[in-house]
Amino acid sequence: MDNKIDRKLQDMSNIWNEILDAFFLEANLRPRQILVLGCSTSEVIGQRIGQGSSSEVAQVLLPPLLSRVRQQGTFLAVQGCEHINRALVVEEDCAEHYGLEIVTVRPALHAGGAMTVKAWESFSSPVMVERVQGHAGIDIGDTFIGMHLRPVVIPIRIHVKELGEAHLTLARTRPRLIGGPRAVYE
Repeated sequence: MDNKIDRKLQDMSNIWNEILDAFFLEANLRPRQILVLGCSTSEVIGQRIGQGSSSEVAQVLLPPLLSRVRQQGTFLAVQGCEHINRALVVEEDCAEHYGLEIVTVRPALHAGGAMTVKAWESFSSPVMVERVQGHAGIDIGDTFIGMHLRPVVIPIRIHVKELGEAHLTLARTRPRLIGGPRAVYE
């Protein structure tokens, strides 16, 4: 049984790296921009959102993402579940840079989810914030991260549509186009 689980986690890791390659190529994030991650580890393993948080899945998914974010000099914001009002774990530097209000809550396995717990443990100086205006997003399991993205969201379409059993949505944002018929857009 353990070999079967290990094989599934290794397969997931390989697919996740493919997803990250495609995502970062299309997202075009610049240093100090914010990437929002919403992930239901329950959905990834085929359970209903919030019903089967998996620390093992979080352990497979977060480290390679965090490594890429750090290499690019961007910030990662990991959204918690509704039991903590979808608050996000960010590095204290991110909160300071964007003037985000820090809130008092600490994620737990069944109040925040496995991914926020793993982020809390992995970040250098983690804090919780109520909201961000992210520049791109990864939503695994329909966690609805849209409330934490800038207003004009553009889907990123890649060849992978699911991670494990969870629906996958990728997005980037762009500045609003304003003006009328004479406006010029690059």
